[in-house]
Amino acid sequence: MVSPIAFVDGTPKVQQIVEAFSRAIETGEWTPGSKLPSVRELTQVLGVSKFTLNEALDRLRGRNLLTSSQGRGYFVAMDTTRPASSNWVDLLPQDLLSVLRRPLATVYGELRPGGGHLPEAWLDTESLRQAMRSVVRAPSLRIAGLGTPAGLLPLRQALQQKLHGEGLSVPVEHIITTPNTVQALDMLMRLLARAGDTVLLDAPCYFNFHANLALHGVKVVTIQRRADGVDFTTFEHLLAEHRPTLYLTTSVLHNPTGHSFNPGQAFRLLQLTRQYNCHIIEDDLYGDLHPNPPPRLAALAGLEQVTYLSGFSKILSANARVSYVVAAPQLAANLTHMKLMSGGVTSELFEQIVYRMFSEGTYAKHRKRVIQRLLEAGGRVEQWLKRSGCEVSMPYDGGMFIWARLPTGVNGEQLAQRALEQGMVLAPGALFGNDPAHRDWMRFNVAHSDGPQVQQVFERLMQTACQRLVAVS
Repeated sequence: MVSPIAFVDGTPKVQQIVEAFSRAIETGEWTPGSKLPSVRELTQVLGVSKFTLNEALDRLRGRNLLTSSQGRGYFVAMDTTRPASSNWVDLLPQDLLSVLRRPLATVYGELRPGGGHLPEAWLDTESLRQAMRSVVRAPSLRIAGLGTPAGLLPLRQALQQKLHGEGLSVPVEHIITTPNTVQALDMLMRLLARAGDTVLLDAPCYFNFHANLALHGVKVVTIQRRADGVDFTTFEHLLAEHRPTLYLTTSVLHNPTGHSFNPGQAFRLLQLTRQYNCHIIEDDLYGDLHPNPPPRLAALAGLEQVTYLSGFSKILSANARVSYVVAAPQLAANLTHMKLMSGGVTSELFEQIVYRMFSEGTYAKHRKRVIQRLLEAGGRVEQWLKRSGCEVSMPYDGGMFIWARLPTGVNGEQLAQRALEQGMVLAPGALFGNDPAHRDWMRFNVAHSDGPQVQQVFERLMQTACQRLVAVS
């Protein structure tokens, strides 16, 4: 039923599979209701990975060309008429940065050195599935009810113990769970800022920060986050001139630079923000990946000056998210009320899954393995990036990301655009801020970059880019 595909370079294999299967269905070569070979057989015939094949099959289901049945496989749809809304993607922004940003948030391509999560092969999927099965079978799971407004108490107590070990001792009432960190930030902004207020932000930074702050109508002022931290003379000048209400920052393993504030830098930062009455929102989503993390800002200054935000999507799973906020008493109460009013109550199913992984010790074991694996991979990635002509901003000492400068004259956005054509997702510096200085930089996820295929494709792209520069000159 399925013949091998003569794949051509320059077009993602996923796209070529979708086009070949679509032709076979629409021309009647494959009859409605007929069953496709198994996924294993298809990967062998086509010579592609299971990841690539599943992405293509999902797209064909989305086009109403295939159906699937658990345990039975994939079938040609009986009615292959495409819905009128099949061109909905065209309604999304089509500028280059928007096009480059979308693959970072979705499953696209086999090669994802620009991605923001760990590869599935790095996750403790068996422990996660076991926790899911145990929770679903347990009578304590309330199938018909909503989650607890402030969050599942046993999980919050486990988080209380975790935070205590990190130097932040707080009553459990100060810990509020949220569905994810972006929603937590959105609710905190509604509680702590008003339209027209000024918010200080690191540059570069996670691209969703800019998008989220824009929704609240605040004025954004940026401070350069370099490999060695921030310039505190400039930092104080910005505080004095703009009087920001909030400073949103990541103190440990900053995204994308990988920088962490050392104790001296943290003390000076806290001293200045206290002097100018600027509250800090500390995003600590990557801190658990640090092999020897410095003290968090919240642990040094307390919750009246710092609101702490973290979660588990980077270590456990991006598809079973639970995050949490640690805040001063009144802010914690207001946040709980907002969760109720906005429908933001966290799924108790996911809360119980995370709690079980904490209580059984699987989270701590998995975290330790990931940290060690990142350290080993990061050293190798740092070396091949240097050999390819990139400049690494700071010696790699842990975490998920390496922030590297491209050779002079190489355009990061164009490089990423050409990479997409070969099924590889890159994260050029322009995605992380508007400053032209970032356009020479690129973020690399060491877990996704530690492999010969990524290295070979990237080096070919770099060689082509450099040849074009020579030809132009």
